[in-house]
Amino acid sequence: MSPKPDHKAVIAALPADLRESLAQPSTAAGLRHLAGHLAAIAVTSTLILFTPFWPLALPLQGILLIFLFTLEHETTHRTPFAHAGLNDWVGRACGLVLLLPFAWFRYFHLAHHRHTNLPGLDPELAGAKPQTLRQWLWHVSGIPYWIAEAGLLLGLARGNVQAAYLPARALPGMQREAQVMLALYALALGSLFVTPVLLWLWIVPVVLGQPFLRLYLLAEHGDCPMVANMLENTRTTFTNRIVRFLAWNMPYHVEHHAYPAVPFHRLPALHDRMRGHLQVTAQGYARFSRDYLARRRG
Repeated sequence: MSPKPDHKAVIAALPADLRESLAQPSTAAGLRHLAGHLAAIAVTSTLILFTPFWPLALPLQGILLIFLFTLEHETTHRTPFAHAGLNDWVGRACGLVLLLPFAWFRYFHLAHHRHTNLPGLDPELAGAKPQTLRQWLWHVSGIPYWIAEAGLLLGLARGNVQAAYLPARALPGMQREAQVMLALYALALGSLFVTPVLLWLWIVPVVLGQPFLRLYLLAEHGDCPMVANMLENTRTTFTNRIVRFLAWNMPYHVEHHAYPAVPFHRLPALHDRMRGHLQVTAQGYARFSRDYLARRRG
């Protein structure tokens, strides 16, 4: 029996003109998707500010805000928009919402792509995946994320963060970005003495929304083999159009890792070409979570 092809062979087998067309970013497509995402946030913001059932809108606002992570993630590849500067500024804006400094995250994430799921090399593995129900609940709460990001921002602002994947030339820029972010957060907190708007439109919602992102992210590589083949070390999760829209098509995660130059709006087309080669998939996030916890009880 011949060995199964790896992701490099699968992508190389695509016609050259198709590979080129798949990798073409579109500012128009990116702006349309961003407009839809922001419009949804505007709707939930209006519900919070002007309706009597505003508490019910808080978790919806949180989910919409917290899934800007998937856009920030995409901007590290500079694929949502054709203009590099637009990608960078959108990424910084998303990072401000999420306490996730963009300049640092770009290097962190690109190292994750170079060494996906390889112990000692992939920086995402520095934080162990939850192995018990108690650890899973703590992880999904989002509390470890906020603690880690606060520590990261303070460390970057002081110039105390170093890692093998962070080039020395980039450290001053990361320090400046963290200092600006901390100054803006100080202003945001100060505004709460005048009006609670940011508390209800941003702070409380992102805390409520973070668990949904934790569940989503666990499915990307959780319990996948620790090998170099992206068809094995990454999971594509089949889900509905709403989740795919919210996550900027990143549920097609094997496809994204196999060919990261492909922008979000072309991932469905790449999926159609790769469907028969997918080795690790899940039928929805609820099913993945049930199976993940079941493996820990076995």
